[in-house]
Amino acid sequence: MWNHVLVLFLATVPWQASSLHSESGPWVQTTKGEIWPMPNSRVVKEDFYVLRPSNFDIRVNGETCDIMTEAIERYTGIILTEARIARLVTEGQPRTFVRDDPHFKGTLEALSIRLLQPCEQNGDHWPHLYMNESYKLEINETSSVAVLRAESVWGILRGLETFSQVLASGDGPSLKVRCQTIVDAPKLPHRGLLLDTSRHYLPLSDILLTLDAMSYNKLNVLHWHIVDDNSFPYQSTRYPDLSAKGAYHPSMIYTPNDVQKVVDYARLRGIRVMPEFDTPGHTRSWGLAYPELLTTCYDSSGKPNGILGPMNPTNPLLYDFVRNLFSEIVQVFPDQYLHLGGDEVPFDCWASNSEIVEYMKLHNMSKKYELLENEYIAKILAISNSLDANTIVWQEVFDNGVVIPANTVVHVWKPQRWQKDLERATMAGHPVLLSSCWYLDHLLTGGDWAKYYNCDPFNFNNAANVTHLMLGGEACMWAEFIDKNNVHPRIWPRASAAAERLWSFNKQDNNVAAQRLEEHACRMNRRGIPAQPPNGAGFCVT
Repeated sequence: MWNHVLVLFLATVPWQASSLHSESGPWVQTTKGEIWPMPNSRVVKEDFYVLRPSNFDIRVNGETCDIMTEAIERYTGIILTEARIARLVTEGQPRTFVRDDPHFKGTLEALSIRLLQPCEQNGDHWPHLYMNESYKLEINETSSVAVLRAESVWGILRGLETFSQVLASGDGPSLKVRCQTIVDAPKLPHRGLLLDTSRHYLPLSDILLTLDAMSYNKLNVLHWHIVDDNSFPYQSTRYPDLSAKGAYHPSMIYTPNDVQKVVDYARLRGIRVMPEFDTPGHTRSWGLAYPELLTTCYDSSGKPNGILGPMNPTNPLLYDFVRNLFSEIVQVFPDQYLHLGGDEVPFDCWASNSEIVEYMKLHNMSKKYELLENEYIAKILAISNSLDANTIVWQEVFDNGVVIPANTVVHVWKPQRWQKDLERATMAGHPVLLSSCWYLDHLLTGGDWAKYYNCDPFNFNNAANVTHLMLGGEACMWAEFIDKNNVHPRIWPRASAAAERLWSFNKQDNNVAAQRLEEHACRMNRRGIPAQPPNGAGFCVT
């Protein structure tokens, strides 16, 4: 009996970097002061400092702005939390005297932030696709002041996150910080998370908490799939009946103030908020207020079957409606990209409608409903282009042969042949995003993060010649079986695996990465993110 107890205790102590086994299976250990996602260049030394929050501050040496001021306050709080946990971890354990360690260099007094360009240089008031997120962090054995340098405020945000992660438990309430130099920048500019708020409504507080977690993983795009067939929770000022009649309940609506809170909260964390208003399919909720926009479906006897299908491209009033709505959307959401959807259009409803069939005959479309889709998408793209919005479409638009401008981003999501799909789209000159291997609703077991970690967005033919067209990718949290009660543990830390593949040029052996992910999941738990255990048995001190 005592042998079993001893093994269990050793296996679950989270401050070891080795891996032990019990009779019931492997115990994955957690690292100490490791970074997620892994930086691209890091040199770590044996020398270390002790950080005591009461004697430590974050200083600005040069340019500053509201983003930096808020970030310093936020990360000061995170450092205090880490110190509180360090006290709990070492409580009751034998005291170690770090001053006797030959590698001890004293007390780290401060982190000096040096922003080399004004915050709003090059239009940096809002995060954007090619924002500069590079940074350099130096903790030098010859100086008790660490230095964080970056050209832009976005790099400062990423560097602050890295600094917060190199802190490890020390002696009592102090934190141990090893001397190191990190030079880092993301592999890909678009590192996103899709959040679906139509299948199940998510309270505003959960969206904000998701943004916090995204910042801890250096993800920088919230793809807000805000409406769909099921409900229309976006409250339009131009067409308020869309949410009044299309939302699940009056309490399940995102008001203009709510949207503004999300956009502002995301900006302070260097995260873009990209809306998706998917058409012509996935629009049943639109028809609750405006049924004339959708297609009436008919049964085999030619009678209406009571179902409204996708939008009716033959209705000229539809395009005025979309133009008015999109004109509002591009004002509400400051991001330069608008996701137009375009996936899973059910052609059978169009084929059942005699007016649409007659329209197609008149315009020499035969029975090729892809041509009708082509006409619709062309008009929608013309509308978005007139509003100076860059556009993204799901891959069906490209697959169906719809003629789209070369700068239209093709979002690849189908799992079967995604390498071929990326190859075809990039060979046609289109920028691409990948989501095929990062569908978070495809749940296996608690340890299924490895399948996301093993996905390489550059694993397709000719990738080396079209690196400029691979913008990045997104983990997708579709919400058929997700609501406020389980959304966070379903996302985290599984989406962390995708985040590392999108940020880092380096990839570790899965067994080594598992130890780092254990630490990172506990780190997110300490910060209020209910991330699930990634690897099985163990514990987090929170």
